Amino acid sequence: MINVTLQNFETEVIAASHDIPVLLDFWAPWCGPCKVIGPLLEKVETDYAGRFKLVKIDSDQEQELSKAFGIRSIPTCVLMVGGKPVDGFMGAVPESQIKTFLDKHLPPEGASLTDAEDAQALLAAGDVEAALHKLQETLAADPANDDARHELVKLLIHHNALEEAKAALAPALAAIPRQIRFDALHHFLNAIEFVNTDPRGNWELAQFDERIAADKRDFDTRLAKARVLMVEGQWTVAMDELLEIIMRDKAWGDAVPRKTFVAILELLTPPKPKGAAQDTGKTAGGIEIAGKVVAETDPQAQMVATYRRKLSMALN
Repeated sequence: MINVTLQNFETEVIAASHDIPVLLDFWAPWCGPCKVIGPLLEKVETDYAGRFKLVKIDSDQEQELSKAFGIRSIPTCVLMVGGKPVDGFMGAVPESQIKTFLDKHLPPEGASLTDAEDAQALLAAGDVEAALHKLQETLAADPANDDARHELVKLLIHHNALEEAKAALAPALAAIPRQIRFDALHHFLNAIEFVNTDPRGNWELAQFDERIAADKRDFDTRLAKARVLMVEGQWTVAMDELLEIIMRDKAWGDAVPRKTFVAILELLTPPKPKGAAQDTGKTAGGIEIAGKVVAETDPQAQMVATYRRKLSMALN
């Protein structure tokens, strides 16, 4: 257990929650129920032996933090995972209820990494071959492992093994319903294939712009430019070009510009923390979370949100 203030909140809560779930206990010295649940939380932290970190925040002394989390009564507990609040509860609940709450979000005691996470760890260590082997082995044993399939396709694309990537992706594209993350990889592969096979894949951007200036409704050239920009990693410029098509003709080309735009948003969306509640501004327990102190918005997530709004406006 550690006491946290605004000064060490970033280190002890935001940063720490990327490595281990952090349970915040908002309390005050005068609060009777706080004195009941406080020792229970400390006991549970000991019982769980490092599976989560308990942090205490004096809501009177740290009013800015209390305001950021929308604290209206104490005691209130909020669980942080991956730098973001995922769930919480209010009141001096019994020990059994605390454990039930934690068990919903914490990995089981002694649980190992999933195969996809194991492969990510190998990649982080620089062992690409081992990561590929791990993912291929996992899929051979369990073709329904979508997380492993997703990681494998991404890795194959990254290393330009495009035919293998297509083969690995094919079962996911045949599934009903099709997951958006696989559809996104499909559109990215289409863009790469276009650049590799179409003469326009070698054009300078000025050549595209010259054609578009002569005919702003040359949607085929606009789409070609967007695909080149995608492969170059110029995502926002690619989306801007796709928006020009969508605003003029939403249904053109079987709505491929819109589908490609959505694919880029999916490719750029930062992954959610494991077990995170839907981002509604409240935890699954109904506790309102507000304010930039809670977790500064990821610039990439901010950009994705901006372009989601732009698409919505173009379609309405």
